[in-house]
Amino acid sequence: MLKSKLVNGKKTYFLLDEIQEITGWERVINEIYDSKEYNVDIFLTGSNSRMLSSEISTYLTGRYVHFEVFPLSFAEYLDFKETNQDPHKLFFEYLQIGGFPAIHANNMEKDTAYSAISDIYNTIIFTDIVKRNNIRNIEQLERIVKFLFENIGNTFSAKSISDYLKSQNRKIDIETVYNYLSKLESAYIIYKCSRYDLQGKELLKTQEKFYLADMSLKYSLTGYNDNSISGALENIVYLELRRRGYSVCIGKYKDIEIDFVGEKQGEKVYIQVAKEINLLKTEKREYENLLLIKDNYPKTVLTTNDLSSGNYEGIKSKHIADWLLQED
Repeated sequence: MLKSKLVNGKKTYFLLDEIQEITGWERVINEIYDSKEYNVDIFLTGSNSRMLSSEISTYLTGRYVHFEVFPLSFAEYLDFKETNQDPHKLFFEYLQIGGFPAIHANNMEKDTAYSAISDIYNTIIFTDIVKRNNIRNIEQLERIVKFLFENIGNTFSAKSISDYLKSQNRKIDIETVYNYLSKLESAYIIYKCSRYDLQGKELLKTQEKFYLADMSLKYSLTGYNDNSISGALENIVYLELRRRGYSVCIGKYKDIEIDFVGEKQGEKVYIQVAKEINLLKTEKREYENLLLIKDNYPKTVLTTNDLSSGNYEGIKSKHIADWLLQED
């Protein structure tokens, strides 16, 4: 069928969505790509681990460029709004409703948006995870997801989850927890952010953080709560760093933590995220953690303080909305 669309002497574009659902797709794509008589560009999209670069390289023998697509950034969200309202105010709407394009393309109110996002979540859970992996204990999976949702921005281990479930009389071994986490990552529900020892220059194997593909996934199931805003802010910053092409870790330096260390093409950025800095104690903690890092890479503290801007001993302070809108 695809070959019938090819026209000699003309450029042809194929855009094929969820291609991994078609058995033998790689053979057909390779045949078209190998054809010398047609001028064709092929765009493939997919929403689970079979479309990761490691898998595609097996199918297409390295002849591809891989792009990872995230929900709308704050800048893209503002494009949908087409308004001159203060970005600082609109940021809190973005924080609550998230970045799924269909929500904003249809200008949905919060309740309607959460209902639609809940449907997206259920589709991913039951199609990309439960059905694809023949998972029988769905309740166990949902309890792990609930634990993740409640601990965005907190470090924990698979053992922490296992102990949590045992406290609820739900016994589960650590290897099974790792298996569930891997399935959730493969379906792009969560992203793992490892800790990096800035002194020893090595990744640490325990106490990671996990961030959601979009915080609205949580709010659609649990409702929005101001108590979770600190983790939500971290989630937004993590995703933005990934959009900008950084590999991202949590920085560990002696006994202190740097929220994010981003690295791209040999350059680094250090970022601390705080809801507000109204107390001297909070200010001291956020800035002094960064001052301990004695290199010359950019260091920034991001907050939701409306008047947050300036420089503290070389460390920049910005409102998170302004940082999200700046050029990298």
